Amino acid sequence: MTNCKSFARAAFLSIVIAPSLAFAQADDDDDDQATAKPKAEAQTKAPAVTRASKNVPELILGAKTDDFAVNQKDFELLAGQGYRWKITSAAGLEYKFVTDLFRNVWMNQIVINDLEVHMNGAPAWLEFDAPGTINVQFTAVRPGEYTWSVPDLADKGMKGKITIK
Repeated sequence: MTNCKSFARAAFLSIVIAPSLAFAQADDDDDDQATAKPKAEAQTKAPAVTRASKNVPELILGAKTDDFAVNQKDFELLAGQGYRWKITSAAGLEYKFVTDLFRNVWMNQIVINDLEVHMNGAPAWLEFDAPGTINVQFTAVRPGEYTWSVPDLADKGMKGKITIK
């Protein structure tokens, strides 16, 4: 009977004392001080990927007053997100738009004057022989930093980068 009482006491004490020791250990965060993130950093959330395609800010090559103007040079995208991107020639020069981005995305379609081009691979480049807009619809797949340029005019500032996070 003595063994039974001793066992009962041990079981009772383990039920009563063990949870309080566990809570004390959970509150002990001295070991985590070196790896703890600041509150502002911990609260920053990455943008969410949505099922709907998002618009990339339009890229306008050239202007009526400056054939070498570019309205925006750098773009930031999110891996896994679908996008629609208008690329417009607004001047009278012929522009050959080249980017390594197209080899690192899932290309859905290219639309020119409401005519759709669907392909099973990336286009080599987009060429503007006259002013107009080409809409490119794709899903960003591979994170990284990619470049775009009008190769013959890159030294005049017609170049930039596209970052996929």
